[in-house]
Parts: sequence; C-alpha cells; structure tokens
Amino acid sequence: MKTGILEILLVNAKGIAHTNLVGTPSYYVVIECGTQTQRSKVSSGKHEQPCWNEKFIFDFSPFDCKNSTHLKCRIMATELFTSGGFVGEAKIYIGGIISEGNDQGYIEIKPAAYNVVLEDDTYKGQIKIGFKFIANKEQYMMGRRDQCIAYEKKESCNSICGCIWRISWWKILFFYHRKSSKDIQKMN
Repeated sequence: MKTGILEILLVNAKGIAHTNLVGTPSYYVVIECGTQTQRSKVSSGKHEQPCWNEKFIFDFSPFDCKNSTHLKCRIMATELFTSGGFVGEAKIYIGGIISEGNDQGYIEIKPAAYNVVLEDDTYKGQIKIGFKFIANKEQYMMGRRDQCIAYEKKESCNSICGCIWRISWWKILFFYHRKSSKDIQKMN
C-alpha cells in the first residue's frame, strides 16, 4: 500500500439553512478526514450561496488509506459573540476514490453537489466539492516544484521583456521629442 495525497476543492453551497436572525450570514466549513481536520476561510457571497473556492490537502499514510472511508464536511455559521452555530453537514464516501487512486496512481473527480443533512436528519441545500487523489506523494511534490519553477521562469521573462519594451519606447519618444523641438527652433 502506497502513501498518497487527497486534494479537496471546496467550491460553494446552495440552499443551506439561514441561521442568523439579523444581517447576512457568513459560513465556514470544518473538513474531517480520518484523524485530520482543517477549517476553511469564512465565505464570501450572498447568504443563499456562500462561496469558498478553496483547496485542502490531506496527507495519507498506508494506515490512513485503509481506515479513512468518509469525509465529513460540517458547515458552520459565524456568530457575533459565539464560536459559531451548526448549519448542517455532508458525509461523503471516499473509500472508492482512495482505492481507485491507489490502483491507477491518480484519480480526479470534478466538483459535484452533495446533500447537506441538518440536525434533525432532513436535507436542506447542497455543498459542491471536487476531489483529486495522487497515490505517489513524491511524484506530486516534484510536479508542484516543477510548476513553481516554470511559473518563476515565465514571470522573470515577462518582467524582463516588459522592462525592455518600456525603456525602448521611452527612449524613442524622448529622442523624437528632442529632435522635433530642435527642428522647431531652427525654423524660428
């Protein structure tokens, strides 16, 4: 059994319960995967559709790959004087994603909507989440490093070319202006 990385893309939520009596509510999500827990930023957007567009990375050992079968996303509302109120949660089965990712080396699931369950076990709203599982952690880290290096090279080339472009036009315009002003003085 290999180690792996589960990358989760938390996109948005629709139609979830509005818990604040006054004002527009702000939401955050607590994501639990096995023994690991991460918290999202506070949502942006309207109260009917909070938006996060945030990625989370969970590192899996061989033990975690066997025992982590569900991902729990608990949606919480930020309150003024309290730590936050429970809005609902979505439990997503990820055992198939992990086993398929281990077999193929890589699997990506496009963001899809999952039902949000309230405290009274009724459904209200949906949360949209995407998944990516990479079985080889070293390969993932090398890919991320290569992306960073390529981005830095691209940025440095763009900044150098842009600087040369700005300087050369500035010089041409400056000398043209000097030449035209000398011509005007000669004519007078």
